[in-house]
Amino acid sequence: MNSIVVADAGPLIALAKIEYLNIIHNMYGDILIPTAVFKELAIETNKPGVAILKTAISDGWLKVVNPEFSLKEKSLLQLLLDKGETEAILLAELVNCRFLLIDERKGRAVAKKRGIPIVGICGLLLLAKEKGFISKVMPPLNNLLNIGYRISPKLISQVLDRAQE
Repeated sequence: MNSIVVADAGPLIALAKIEYLNIIHNMYGDILIPTAVFKELAIETNKPGVAILKTAISDGWLKVVNPEFSLKEKSLLQLLLDKGETEAILLAELVNCRFLLIDERKGRAVAKKRGIPIVGICGLLLLAKEKGFISKVMPPLNNLLNIGYRISPKLISQVLDRAQE
């Protein structure tokens, strides 16, 4: 394992919308995303969070990479997953990442089955609290819920228990 973090679009968009995107950069440095994830970020639009994502890309720490993936492997994964998740998983394997930041259930299951370490947005917030980057996980969790990010009540309860909040 090395220090490279690869990310899927969903958590990046959500973190940008609640203005917590810099946390992942502060904790892990550069974050890699494949081309398909970059397209899903829709930075040519005026959607909430886009300005923060544009800044991360222009500052050079949210890095778009375009490696050559096996067409066969990519096609097989795309039977189950969207293009962004497929390329994020393949990139995570290619670079032997520290972890893949991904929340989508199917994508997490596939990544886990392939031996890729995964972290979701809730796990990232817990790590941020444990490392002193944030003082509480509840405010960003509330912000995520307020923007419509789907987090089960059970997971929220587990996160708050672990965070001792």
